[in-house]
Amino acid sequence: MQQGNIFLIILCVVIFAAAMVTIYLILKANRRVHEMDELEGHDFEYYCADLLKKDSFENVEVTKGSGDFGVDILAEKDGITYAFQCKCYDDTVGVKAVQEIYAGRDYYDRMVGVVMTNQYFTEPAQMMAGKLRIILWDRDKLDELSV
Repeated sequence: MQQGNIFLIILCVVIFAAAMVTIYLILKANRRVHEMDELEGHDFEYYCADLLKKDSFENVEVTKGSGDFGVDILAEKDGITYAFQCKCYDDTVGVKAVQEIYAGRDYYDRMVGVVMTNQYFTEPAQMMAGKLRIILWDRDKLDELSV
């Protein structure tokens, strides 16, 4: 076999191996994201709390559940206080979640309100969040945090 053919074969093997590793990593990341879809409400809140801790949030506290005034997690980062609402849904998240965290943020005297979800937000929810200065973290953001 000629030297050029050997080089070409080696190059093809390397490219194939790199492609397989890339596909594996993408599938692994997608599988991890989909695990959150199977969680129940309070379990999803703890899942989100773990993501926040991983992202250097401090004093991360999951609230008691009922009677939490629309806030599921309290946390701090870089001197900024946050109130989080967690929504594990099968469909898009609407304006109600934005309204709840808006009220809850003020109730707990937090600087920033965030809604976290395993799905995406409706256009009205996005518009309201912009007007009320509420941050929306969809499944893409949670996937980014989980890596």
